[in-house]
Formats: sequence, structure tokens, C-alpha cells
Amino acid sequence: MTPDITTIFFDVGNTLRIVVKDQAFIDQAEQGLMDLIQTRESHDELFSKLEQRWQAYRKLSKSSLLDVSEGELWTQYLLPDYEPNLIFANAPRLTRLWRDHDGRRVARPDAVDTLKELCRRGYTLGIIANTVTETEIPDWMAADGVAQCFKTTILSSKVRLRKPDPDIYHLACRCIGSAEANCAYVGDNPVRDVEGTQAAGFGMMIRIDEPDTLNMEKATGKEFIPDHVITKLGDLLDIFPARK
Repeated sequence: MTPDITTIFFDVGNTLRIVVKDQAFIDQAEQGLMDLIQTRESHDELFSKLEQRWQAYRKLSKSSLLDVSEGELWTQYLLPDYEPNLIFANAPRLTRLWRDHDGRRVARPDAVDTLKELCRRGYTLGIIANTVTETEIPDWMAADGVAQCFKTTILSSKVRLRKPDPDIYHLACRCIGSAEANCAYVGDNPVRDVEGTQAAGFGMMIRIDEPDTLNMEKATGKEFIPDHVITKLGDLLDIFPARK
């Protein structure tokens, strides 16, 4: 039986937005981070250390299915050897600069139009995302004019829980006021996005085909089957007709 989907939740990274390599943008972010912490380390020393610590934190968070706040991330995990008051006070800015050193994050070409059309068709929209920043996603939503499309935004850095823990999905459903069976989730990760959505009892899971994510997750050896696989966000309009 086809589920009665009234609510659609989205992942953000590699789902609604993708990373574009922009070396000038990356260089500016890295220099900004170095200036902010008043480092005496060389560029290569600092970023090699940060990358090692970041990977260690990522491994811990994935195994525990818990995230920490930005202040904790920087004072306890990434820069515990720097002056804690300076680091804590600047943690939100440091997180944004650290994210920017990967590249410029931009919405997929059809993201904004698709989100607005789904709203017009009568669906309630929300976000469930694993993220270390509390401000980047809200800022993007405002900048691209889609903040009004989303009724609920659940970020792991604020609620501590991480996908694929079903509890983060249950929390989102309570916040948005929809039963799990009436919810769909759209994400790019073939393991945690599908596993978590199905474990939470959502009515539908849709995976957007993202080659970089697929290559990264092949090593896990896990396989979960989504209800649909799409190649662009606009394909959602073929799955979700206007509600009566």
C-alpha cells in the first residue's frame, strides 16, 4: 500500500547543497582561521593537526551517535592546546571557517524551486541533518529565501543526537507534529540515511544519487535499500503530486 505522505524531511549536505572547490575561497577561510586563533604554527602544521583531530572526533561521534556543541568541539577536541576562553568565544566562527576550508557550499541548481513547489503542493517540510555548526544551515535558508518552507530544523549539533539514531527522527516528528508513517526522508547517504529512516518507521526513504558519498560509504559493507533513488531534486515532483 502506498503510504500517505504529508511531511518530507531533508538532509542538507550533498542533498540540498553541494561543495564547490574554490581555492581562493578556501585560502581565505584557512587564513581567517589562523588569524582568529592567533596561531604561531605554520599553515601545514596547524591544518595537519586539525585534520587528524577532526577524523578522530568523527570516528567517536559516529560510534556513539552523539554530537557535541561547537564550544565543546573546539575546546575539547580540535584545539584543546589553545587558550580556552579565546577558542570558546570564537567557536561558531571557527566552525564556519573550518567548514569553508572544504570549499564553497551552494544549493543544488533545482533545490530552491523544488522546495517551493513541494510547499505549494501542500507538503510540510523539515530538516534533519548531522552537522557541527548551528548557524550555517539557517543562514543558507534565509539567504536563498527558503526559510519559510521549513517548519522544523533538527541539527545534531543542537540536539546531540546523530543519524542513524532513530531518536533524532522521532524528535523531528514530534516537533513537526506528524506521525512517522506519514513522513518521507530525502538524503544522500546509502547507509545512515536509509538505515535511520527505516528504523524510525518512516513511510518512505528517497536517496539522491551522489557519487562521492557512495564511494565513501562502500567500505562499510552495509547495504540498505531505499524506496526511491533520484538523480536530481526535481525528480521529487514525480513522486509527490499535489495533495488534495
